[in-house]
Amino acid sequence: MTEEILFEIEDEIGILTFNRPQVMNAFGDNTRPLLLKLLTEAETNDAIGCVILTGAGKAFAAGGDIKSMQEQQGNKDTATISARMETAGQVVSLIRSMSKPVIAAVNGAAAGAAVNLALACDLRYASSKAFFVQSFVKIGLMPDWGGHYYLPRVVGTAKALELFMLGDRIDAETAAQYGLVNEVFPAESFLARVKEKARLLADAPRNTIAAIKECTYFAMHHDLQDTLRKEQAMQADLF
Repeated sequence: MTEEILFEIEDEIGILTFNRPQVMNAFGDNTRPLLLKLLTEAETNDAIGCVILTGAGKAFAAGGDIKSMQEQQGNKDTATISARMETAGQVVSLIRSMSKPVIAAVNGAAAGAAVNLALACDLRYASSKAFFVQSFVKIGLMPDWGGHYYLPRVVGTAKALELFMLGDRIDAETAAQYGLVNEVFPAESFLARVKEKARLLADAPRNTIAAIKECTYFAMHHDLQDTLRKEQAMQADLF
């Protein structure tokens, strides 16, 4: 059976590639636990300084597999959905807690859960051919994978509600205007350009990058005085 996610190490960059191009890389039965496993391996591998998530073929990922969800619905199988959401939550939490930066390289279509997985990453780059759609509402579901947490923090509450409730598709340039992605690169050179960014991160002092990531996320949920104390303690350690 074809591996649902490919994992390779290239020049200190761990590259995880969703590998179901025949269904736009929709998440299969093993995708979530495999993603959790591979990210854990990347975090503990000293040969890796930065991680890239991307997709094979024309899509980043289409989110949940609709056919599989229809089968579960027909069988009134809520246990499987709950188990999958729990694993997804573990993936999102792991990305946030990892010492290494994680880049979402959105090479094409990103729909539903895949959009929110990208939002959980530290940096997001989009191909000029990429597009994003919070498609949950189209099938009577609400966003998951931490979408309710991340999207309002990126685009504001009103815009997040609009994207969630209408499920409108936005192209890469619009996503950049909204702050969903850091930069848009031409499709022809997309992955090479993302690897250039990843190379810079992998070359940077590992402890410093980890501290910047930790303190930035800490400051999002703490006041100035707590953040100053955190900076003081971490700077002393780095010094």
